[in-house]
Amino acid sequence: MTDFFAGLAPVRFDPDAADDLSFRHYDADEMVMGKRMEDHLRFSAAWWHSFAWPGGDPFGGRTFERPWFPDAMGGDTMEAAKLKADVAFEMFGLLGQPFFCFHDADIRPEGDGFAENTRRLEEMTDYIGGKMQAGGPKLLWSTANLFGHRRYMSGAATNPDPDVFAFAAATVKTCIDATHRLGGQNYVLWGGREGYETLLNTDLAREREQAGRFLTMAVDYARKIGFDGTILIEPKPQEPTKHQYDYDVATVYGFLKDFGLEGEVKVNIEQGHAILAGHSFEHELALAGALGIFGSIDMNRNDMQSGWDTDQFPENVPEVARAYYEVLRAGGFITGGTNFDAKLRRQSLDPVDLIAAHVGAMDVCARGFKAAAKLLEDGVLETARVERYAGWDGSDLLGSDLETIAQRVERDGLNPAPRSGRQERLENVWNRYV
Repeated sequence: MTDFFAGLAPVRFDPDAADDLSFRHYDADEMVMGKRMEDHLRFSAAWWHSFAWPGGDPFGGRTFERPWFPDAMGGDTMEAAKLKADVAFEMFGLLGQPFFCFHDADIRPEGDGFAENTRRLEEMTDYIGGKMQAGGPKLLWSTANLFGHRRYMSGAATNPDPDVFAFAAATVKTCIDATHRLGGQNYVLWGGREGYETLLNTDLAREREQAGRFLTMAVDYARKIGFDGTILIEPKPQEPTKHQYDYDVATVYGFLKDFGLEGEVKVNIEQGHAILAGHSFEHELALAGALGIFGSIDMNRNDMQSGWDTDQFPENVPEVARAYYEVLRAGGFITGGTNFDAKLRRQSLDPVDLIAAHVGAMDVCARGFKAAAKLLEDGVLETARVERYAGWDGSDLLGSDLETIAQRVERDGLNPAPRSGRQERLENVWNRYV
């Protein structure tokens, strides 16, 4: 045991609690739609924001003091990485979250090259695996950090240098190996710098082909070693590059179709990224469900006045409810879950802030989820949806042609009158639940 969270007890469900370190709405064992809430929501903590992020922003450096940071440990050492893991699993235990997620660079220090990176990753995989076997949470997903190191300044899969492509591909292999060894339920490929800054030096067709081949190789290798989890892509429209190739769900689906991977790869959708793409979170979730590629979510929020990816913890219950409504309509989580890809504000310095942030976010999600589940169970919106499209039941229009349709319209004297979409009335219904 470390003393990082000294004095803090495991968080309990107590709807009448006066403190901010108790769950008022999230009861892991509460039955909702025939299943425990924990099994519906499948909460996960993000290793990178909770333990690797130093509290900086584009205008200022580190604000956090952590005992595993290099200056406190005499360097970015394996000892520091193991201390970080010790603290991480203590937080998981306090919160009772069933899952966690990580990038390879979150759990191991950067080595002198690929071989040392691999040795360190394997050592930390063993270390984390031991903690999991001792009763720790499961791995929801992991991924390779192919954006932080300067070698990836021009991308990884889409890099103009084939040596960088090769280094990235080899790194992904080691990360898939680690995920498989830890029993991870998904593997995520996030194109942190898979995009371009200017078209003056970019070959779009070439880079797109490289990205498609890279993803195909990752899928083939995962299946070859027996990894039966879900392969996920996380869409993001911008930041850090001017244009990202995995812009949104629709763009990713077109990419998957082009390379014959729509049956192999699904999407991990982040609230903040959906907003940056000019969409709502529920739009991206609904589209992924309609296309059959919904997999998992990163739950956070952006500051609407900042206009960039601020990765704040969720606090808006109605907004969260709309997201979970679409998650439920898509069939709910299978291998995916609710990963808090969210970080403390740089002024929130104390260890207890980390616990309080997750407690509040889990309660917000629980409230929103229960409202969404009740609304779906009552069927008010779904009945209205069915009624709106009832005229299509039994129709052969989509199997017809323009000439035949024109003849029918003329023969029957069709002159349809518009019908109300009842939007405000349905919004009133929604607001009664949330």
